[in-house]
Amino acid sequence: MCQILIIYTGGTIGMMSDPRTKALVPINFEQIMENVPELERLNCRIKVHSFEDIIDSSNMSPAIWSRLAGLIQKHYDEVDGFVILHGSDTMAYSASALSFMLENLAKPVIFTGSQLPISAIRTDAKENLMTAIELAKAKKNDRVRVPEVCIYFDYKLFRGNRAFKYNSSKFEAFRSPNYPVLAESGVHLRFSINDIRKPGEGELIVHKEFTSDVAVLKLYPGISPKVVENIVNSDVRGIVMETFGAGNTTTDQWFTDLLKGAIDSGKVIVDISQCKVGTVELGRYETSKQLKDIGVANGYDMTFEAAITKTMFLLSQFEDPKEVNYWLEQDIRGELTVS
Repeated sequence: MCQILIIYTGGTIGMMSDPRTKALVPINFEQIMENVPELERLNCRIKVHSFEDIIDSSNMSPAIWSRLAGLIQKHYDEVDGFVILHGSDTMAYSASALSFMLENLAKPVIFTGSQLPISAIRTDAKENLMTAIELAKAKKNDRVRVPEVCIYFDYKLFRGNRAFKYNSSKFEAFRSPNYPVLAESGVHLRFSINDIRKPGEGELIVHKEFTSDVAVLKLYPGISPKVVENIVNSDVRGIVMETFGAGNTTTDQWFTDLLKGAIDSGKVIVDISQCKVGTVELGRYETSKQLKDIGVANGYDMTFEAAITKTMFLLSQFEDPKEVNYWLEQDIRGELTVS
């Protein structure tokens, strides 16, 4: 019989309305189990690790990602798959981070949560939890079906580092516009076999270090030299720059000079688009050619969440900015499509 480890961090799925204040308050996993008696009918053994300090996902941090990776490492040989119950607001960040931390992953790590508490009458929590477990234990010819870090929400399974939360009021909370859905839940579970990563070869390697020295430069028409200067000269090693369209920026000389100065001082700058669909194409237009010339890294079609966590991850792995730049432009966990 297969075994699944559920890691309960918190989030809306584990909330219940306080009868006195009507405010949502966290509950323990035993209370979650009481609301989903169907779990006992699943043909698998469920182990549970519940955080003692149940957290709101807005308080997520690299230190907690390290705890999650450590738990997966500790129980990796004991179970067939993992389900992580997590608040939806920062779920895409955590899923992206874990995808980079878990090298040679060969088992499912499924993040899920809900938009309504599990105790609510119309909750989406029960279906999300039940199907996430089914996906985590799914095998064909004794091989796991989804050996990667994923997000399951509202009948769809997404690659974790390709998804982002786009809606806070619908059950359909996540989208993955630049990569296909890995599986869909209906009467049957239907897997997109050609879109799922192959299992890692060799032993699982867990990287627990992250560098938080990353800033964000989001461009807008009329952005001032003072604003850009404050960001690029801040005490960070990496900058995620959100640009227009296919990676375009202003061609004003002051802007190029500030970016070049930051790169020459040892900072890494990666260019991703503010558009949710499409990819950065450095050099396609004159408005991005100078970025390529001065050494800005191409983020291609990475989500913001993947770009942030990948930059934090690579900065912890390499001291040389050129090595960080090189790996930013490589597909290491299925997070980008090189055009």
